[in-house]
Amino acid sequence: MAKHFDLIVFDWDGTLMDSAGTIVACIQAACVDLGIEPPQEAAARHVIGLGLHDALSSALPSLPVSEYRRVAERYRHHYLSRDHELTLFAGASELIAELRDLGFLLAVATGKTRMGLDRALGATGLGGFFHATRCADECFSKPHPAMLLELMDELGVVAPRTLMVGDTTHDLLMARNAGVSALAAGFGAHTHAALVAEAPLHVAQDFPELAAWLRTHA
Repeated sequence: MAKHFDLIVFDWDGTLMDSAGTIVACIQAACVDLGIEPPQEAAARHVIGLGLHDALSSALPSLPVSEYRRVAERYRHHYLSRDHELTLFAGASELIAELRDLGFLLAVATGKTRMGLDRALGATGLGGFFHATRCADECFSKPHPAMLLELMDELGVVAPRTLMVGDTTHDLLMARNAGVSALAAGFGAHTHAALVAEAPLHVAQDFPELAAWLRTHA
């Protein structure tokens, strides 16, 4: 079967790694540590995938910018204490290896920092499967198209031959802003209804469905 895409770009948290719930809990715990009213779960889930500044300004709109560093430090403390508990979605490693063997170029575009992504790639053993990666501390935050534009430029792939796979509306809007098709992971941070509203090619209900869609349609 002829390939429809040459480059597949994956988000990380909530798409390949089952980490959305942990991120929410760590955001809330960081706020409690500092005596700040924590955001509700829906608000905390909404900012997953954004860079630090955008995430805090959205989840904690009344928080002074001068406090962002303290919240970030406590968030990292809680996240690192649970980092070893996080796992990829079942079948994620196998899918990435299969796509690489089929000749796809693979990349990651994530709201994680470079240090955080490198740690995750090392822990999961997936680092060698991706041809390029971009992180929130290297580019404009999603939904700005910079991550995708830079990845396509680096790997020499045009927008019509690129697919973005992500679990948030930030991912889908980034894809739209870059002129790239998108596949939604409906089992991550954002709700099925919110993802459908952004009109991706498909919204997968679980990881096996996402993998099956890629095998059939990518």
